[in-house]
Amino acid sequence: MRHDSIIALEGLPVIGVFAAITAALWIAGWYKAAFVMTALTVFAVSFFRNPERRPPTGENLVVSPADGTVIYVGEVDEPRILKRRAVKVSIFMSVFNVHVNRMPESGRITEIHYNKGKFISANRDKASLDNEQNALVMETENGGNIMFVQIAGLVARRIVCWARPGDTLRRGERFGLIMFGSRLDIYLPPGSEVKVKPGDKTKAGETIVGVLV
Repeated sequence: MRHDSIIALEGLPVIGVFAAITAALWIAGWYKAAFVMTALTVFAVSFFRNPERRPPTGENLVVSPADGTVIYVGEVDEPRILKRRAVKVSIFMSVFNVHVNRMPESGRITEIHYNKGKFISANRDKASLDNEQNALVMETENGGNIMFVQIAGLVARRIVCWARPGDTLRRGERFGLIMFGSRLDIYLPPGSEVKVKPGDKTKAGETIVGVLV
């Protein structure tokens, strides 16, 4: 199934409901409420926008899987899935960012681990451990492993992942989205060269966040 429509298909029911309520309010003459619902409908269309992106070319490049702001860069222990040290880059997505997620590198998905958890604000450190999340492990074309984790936030209540174990995907290809505010964590092998720092803005599929060793 293709996922390149100008609006993410998962957002159409939300937009449709908002638009129907908006129309009913205008027809009923409840203009203040209709104005508010019109703004919410426009917001919903903006939230589920799905623009085209042009991934950079080159070997061993890792691009951002999400639009947002870098909130953490550092080496950590990852004991749950990778079970090793890793370079972690965390990207926070506000409700105003594009929420369609893209592959950080080309390779084969070897594992997917979903964990139903809490809904702590996604810009807090505890979100990486406690929140609802979906972790994808990829064997890259150079034979290394990276992991990237979709993490739900305070408002987010649904993680969507179109990828499946065994899928071979390309850098910048769409693989899912998170509803209404969230975060992406990327785990790179130790020694990888990080190209971003906290406070930097990222574009999914385009911004280079690191170079694999």
